[in-house]
Amino acid sequence: MAGAYNDRDGTIWMDGQMIDWREANVHILTHAMHYASSVFEGERAYNGKIFKSREHSERLKRSAEMIDFEIPWTVDEIEAAKVEVLAASGLQDAYVRAIAWRGAGEDMGVASARNPVRLAIAAWEWGAYYGDAKMKGAKLDISKWKRPSPETIPSHAKAAGLYMICTMSKHAAEAKGCSDAMMFDYRGYVAEATGANIFFVKDGEVHTPDPDCFLNGITRQTVISMLKDRQIKVHERHIMPEELEGFEQCWLTGTAAEVTPVGQIGDYNFEVGSLTRDIAEGYEQLVRA
Repeated sequence: MAGAYNDRDGTIWMDGQMIDWREANVHILTHAMHYASSVFEGERAYNGKIFKSREHSERLKRSAEMIDFEIPWTVDEIEAAKVEVLAASGLQDAYVRAIAWRGAGEDMGVASARNPVRLAIAAWEWGAYYGDAKMKGAKLDISKWKRPSPETIPSHAKAAGLYMICTMSKHAAEAKGCSDAMMFDYRGYVAEATGANIFFVKDGEVHTPDPDCFLNGITRQTVISMLKDRQIKVHERHIMPEELEGFEQCWLTGTAAEVTPVGQIGDYNFEVGSLTRDIAEGYEQLVRA
């Protein structure tokens, strides 16, 4: 399946029904389109099974609560819908997107309490998020935009509005020939890439930013468990920009990114070393176990 995402064969689960892919539309006055009142999950299926599916469904529900709405489907119902979508797609390896949003209704100002909450789930083929970077290491720009303070936005929700500066940062990075951009947080600490968490290696130990103002990714948590199982010390802490020069290896984690080595961030270079390769290969084995 290829081409524009609105013009493909297949079906999408929408509000409890499987409908034709091309008919999965919303009204132009949908609240989420105007005010970013939506949350979503990106998930991957391997060999016909969604990795950590229930954790994603639970986070989707929590994200909605963080931005002040309740998804009118239970976690079990969302799980059943994802199984139905994956089966209908005919895919064994797939990317699965669940999205919940405030739809069109009686309200069209900032407030939208009277508008219905809607839910949709789709699945499609999606290869390596960073292309051949898994072999040679991704090249990252450093974004001018910073992850915001938790006092300004519910930063631990996987909410659409939080990705606006990520889109802008990734566009700027791609214009410079980079795959992505690394972002600092509002205090100036290293935070994450636009859609992935980040890890560094120094002297055989791993350092990763404390996710106190951005998403503590499910893949991030999985990789930390993998490292601890290997008896590798992991430091979850604030990382200053000047520390980048001293790190030897770097990788990104995320459902789309999986485990992707990083070869360069701005003027800083990293080797695609043995630990990076071991974690990338180990993750690939884990998700297909």
